[in-house]
Amino acid sequence: MGAAIVADPSARPDPRRFALVALAATITDFGLAVLLVGAGLGRVVSDLVALTVAASVSLVLHERVTLRGDKIDRWIRQPPVFITVAVVAGAVDLVVFVSIDSSVVVGKLAAIGVAALVRAVFHRLVLFRVVRREQSVPIDRPAPPGDVRLSIVVPAYHEEARIASSIERIRIELVHLHDAGELEIVVVDDGSSDGTAEAARGAGADQVVVQPENRGKGAAVRAGVLASRGRTVAFTDADLAYSPEQILGFLDAIESGFDVAIGNRHHADTETLVGTSRLRSFGSRVVNMATNLLLLGNYRDTQCGCKAFRSDAARVVMEVGIVDGFAFDIEVLHLIERHGLTMTELPVEVVNSDTSTVSALRDGILVFIDIMRIRRAARRGRYAPLGPDSLPVGESSP
Repeated sequence: MGAAIVADPSARPDPRRFALVALAATITDFGLAVLLVGAGLGRVVSDLVALTVAASVSLVLHERVTLRGDKIDRWIRQPPVFITVAVVAGAVDLVVFVSIDSSVVVGKLAAIGVAALVRAVFHRLVLFRVVRREQSVPIDRPAPPGDVRLSIVVPAYHEEARIASSIERIRIELVHLHDAGELEIVVVDDGSSDGTAEAARGAGADQVVVQPENRGKGAAVRAGVLASRGRTVAFTDADLAYSPEQILGFLDAIESGFDVAIGNRHHADTETLVGTSRLRSFGSRVVNMATNLLLLGNYRDTQCGCKAFRSDAARVVMEVGIVDGFAFDIEVLHLIERHGLTMTELPVEVVNSDTSTVSALRDGILVFIDIMRIRRAARRGRYAPLGPDSLPVGESSP
């Protein structure tokens, strides 16, 4: 089992400090190269000297200014990685600078631009590797709080016609948990104007939470999770595109030590029984790529509607969420990274519904807007850091 690495969001890199340090190193590189060439040195020697000095300035300033106290952005803490990236980017800079048969100023500006792109790509690749490696190691924690073994939260909007059959199917496929009194079904009526809540109560849902108005899937899931009583809390869509029986695998993952388990529809072992439209499939992949602007873990599927949490981890994430729409899943993953929670991705069996209310174009635009909201909220410190007792470590669960 690994040790938790919990980052204080207030100590994460400030983009303004990062930009100022990058500007200082760039000015050093550019100014020194132009000055030395003007003094009569060749381009190769001048660029090598300028790159060496600029890399040293960058290292010192990033350590002392940009990443002061940071626990997430680690590549500056790994000298071999920093040196490797500096050498590769420097070699690219040198080749471009020497190859461009133009003025020193134009040549150096072009070289700096290309080298900056190389550094940015390497930076992201290193972050992806570090974050995913740390997420994949379960943490030794005591059993999470809760009165039952598993709670399943089902957000529902205008689902009067099928919510009863969905509840019945959950009970049938998880019968051993239901018969043992270890299953709780929480239906959240997200401001429906039909009889969704009454149908859920009539079908015997353990809890029916009614939102006064329609706010979106994120708000509904948060309300259900915060009302749940399970030691493990999972959520899935009312159309049960992911069969309830699959949630047993998520339950096992949480009970084996992971804080979070998420479904991955692009996993090699995933089976799609009923496909989705090409437009929706393309839109989903575009959203996944766009989230790389925000997330560090390079997840292949951010929007899968089946996820599970330890109850205390779920509350840590849900209590601070602000996104109510479909980008809710992206915010959840951002908070998982931010709080250093462990996570595993599991294959799922998918039966896509032809009655989905999702609009690829409309909801895709809204997701992009919400990604920007999440970035802005993170920069402004909207997501509170974990308290010392939020997630206990040690005392293995029985």
